[in-house]
Amino acid sequence: MTLRKKSPDFLLFMATILLLVIGIVMVYSASQVTAHERLHDTYYYLKKQLLWASVGIGAMMLAMGIDYWKYKKMAIPFLVLAFSLLVMVLLPGIGKTVKGAQRWIGLGPFTIQPSEMVKLSLVIFMSYGLSVQKHKIKKFSQGLLPNLLILGLACGLILLQPDLGTAVSVAGTVFVMLFAAGAEARHLSALALAGIGAVGLAIAFEPYRLRRFLAFLDPWADPLGSGFHIIQSLYALGSGGLFGLGLGQSHQKFFYLPEQHTDFIFAVLGEELGFLGGSLVLLLFILFVWRGFRIALSSPDSFSSLLAVGITTMVALQAIINIGVVTGSMPVTGIPLPLISFGGSSLIFTLIGVGILLNISKYGSVR
Repeated sequence: MTLRKKSPDFLLFMATILLLVIGIVMVYSASQVTAHERLHDTYYYLKKQLLWASVGIGAMMLAMGIDYWKYKKMAIPFLVLAFSLLVMVLLPGIGKTVKGAQRWIGLGPFTIQPSEMVKLSLVIFMSYGLSVQKHKIKKFSQGLLPNLLILGLACGLILLQPDLGTAVSVAGTVFVMLFAAGAEARHLSALALAGIGAVGLAIAFEPYRLRRFLAFLDPWADPLGSGFHIIQSLYALGSGGLFGLGLGQSHQKFFYLPEQHTDFIFAVLGEELGFLGGSLVLLLFILFVWRGFRIALSSPDSFSSLLAVGITTMVALQAIINIGVVTGSMPVTGIPLPLISFGGSSLIFTLIGVGILLNISKYGSVR
């Protein structure tokens, strides 16, 4: 018998809402110059982000009201739908290409990024599969291999877009889930080495990825080319100091820093709100991860535990990669900052994941 809580995890909910509010404010601050100059509407990106946030909150509340075990029946249909959309992205006339990457499907005035759906659907599917076959997890051919084949298909389709950053994020999430499910250390070690080798090959055989990696090692070798993103991001963070230049006072958003309201929004945040503002965001993500893993530890069964681990890891890895890129600690990948960066698909599916996590938190002893 499970202990049903009167309410979902309050700290997790508050961390999510605070990150969302900070994100909306920073999207407006970071995008207003670009929106005014290119679209003649200072509030263009703000209005879209508010719309997506409203949809996302509604979806989160809906997911929070669905008992988590019902997702077992949805695991396979969700994954099939997500994979179908990934294939459709690659079809001429359906997939929408932006800056050389074919990652979106146009739906009238809106676009959807199927890889964001794949992240969540794969977490649900893996949670179901690993919980049902938990007695086989220590056997490579029966326990790990079937899951790795599904993961390989997902990453392969994502790499064709091309999107190495998302593929790494997805693979990393599944790796943590396999660890939580009790996979053998030797199998995980071999898997990690194979993954590192695969990433190395993906970088070496794609010129633009190789340029990004070399820019990560020495951005000043090509300051106006491949190193431009990192250098401008570091300028933004450095000029923010301890307290920041003030909300709305960023200099780098005046067409110096590329992708200032999406992938590099944390740089603008650091410039305007300083080290203290950036630290607040980091603390909120740490709070999110702490509560997520506490929920996983107190979950009443293996399915809900793995589901909580997967959703928490999914958000944590994206945040780590994004902030790592912005601070020059990782090569540029194109991963958005969860709940903060501009973008509808990422925001909505992240909030759905949070809703599932909040539902799981109703069961167990964590408060």
